[in-house]
Amino acid sequence: MLAAGARRPLGDLGPARSRHNWARSTVIVADGSVLVGGPDGRVAAFASGAESEPRWTSEQSQGYVVSLSAGEGRVAVGSRGADAGVSLLRSTTGAQRWSQAATRHVGTAADDSLLAQPYVIDVGVAGGAVTGDDVIVAAIRRHERSGGDRSWSSAVLGFDPGGGVRWRHAADASPAALDIDAGRVAVAYNRRPGDGDGLVVLDAATGDGLFSWDPDGSGDRRVGDVAFTEQGIAVASHADKRGYLLTIDGTEQWRVGLGTPRSVGSETVYTYPNHVSAADGRAVFVTGNTFAASTRDPDARHPAEHTVTAVAGGSVAWDHAIGGFARDVSSSGSKIAVPSAQHFRRRDADTHAVHVFDARDGHLAERSIAGIASSAAIGDRTLAAVEEPVAYHDEKLTRGDHRLHTWPIEAPER
Repeated sequence: MLAAGARRPLGDLGPARSRHNWARSTVIVADGSVLVGGPDGRVAAFASGAESEPRWTSEQSQGYVVSLSAGEGRVAVGSRGADAGVSLLRSTTGAQRWSQAATRHVGTAADDSLLAQPYVIDVGVAGGAVTGDDVIVAAIRRHERSGGDRSWSSAVLGFDPGGGVRWRHAADASPAALDIDAGRVAVAYNRRPGDGDGLVVLDAATGDGLFSWDPDGSGDRRVGDVAFTEQGIAVASHADKRGYLLTIDGTEQWRVGLGTPRSVGSETVYTYPNHVSAADGRAVFVTGNTFAASTRDPDARHPAEHTVTAVAGGSVAWDHAIGGFARDVSSSGSKIAVPSAQHFRRRDADTHAVHVFDARDGHLAERSIAGIASSAAIGDRTLAAVEEPVAYHDEKLTRGDHRLHTWPIEAPER
């Protein structure tokens, strides 16, 4: 399925450690190009083949480029850091059309830590067929911590093609992801203290609220990810560790247990479904690390830790353990790409890989890499992944390097 791949260096980057670094890069496949954003604040567009030099490289900006989306001849860019912002590039040249500072919408950082600095967690382009003209959507958050208290300032914004703010949806919550489909924007709020639901669906043209929904469960953890599907809206719930499918107006169709608490030996452990993607009529979820209510470092492992699970009609169609933490998920048609980074408790370098799945058939292929796969993307003909170096605290070596991997996807024999 995957032909021989190519590797391209992406410049200097300090190694990740045993625990997961915050997002420092991203990759997407769009219109025959592989677009990479990274720690130097630039976006580079590579051909999907083996050419080593990029087709174009954008101007340097501040912070890490951590979110990308392409459509209608444009590339939307989001970054994180003290000078984080949202910008729009021309997809043919990388020339910047406009840029706006994130601090304008969520305020300045309370301290110098990366966690406190503004973070454009996701961007998207809503096409003009439904909205009248293009709307560039961005979700931005900023975190503050005082003693044991945490608070968030966030804004989901709809920009017109010229950079003007068409609408704004603000919340004292932490957005984790957004998805766009048929003139609607679905926003997943991971942390939502006080009032307010974990899922909010907005009109992409106006920002008006269409409906909101909240999973079962107590506490401020609500929704980790959201994806529009052919059947409705798939939701990865952090509140009760389940996967849901809602109708397009928010009525629950089904729920399935994914990381719900389990007794393993003397411990009760759970895991969060961190990602969900839609592929070929199915919802595909990806779970994360094992946690326990009684300890920060449980000995037991949840049976569904680091597992990709496809659900159809409320029943599990298949599942597959990938062994390491997935920072994102990408789908194209029936195919899904999932990167596997470090397992910060076991620290097993054999889990450093990129996996490809078919929504119907399950696991198709796996490509190991020396470092950790921090981001992966799949298109009709190309699989891409960003590798970051990693240095585990109990080893005296650095594994891998900062580079882009691409693999051509071969058509199946008929």
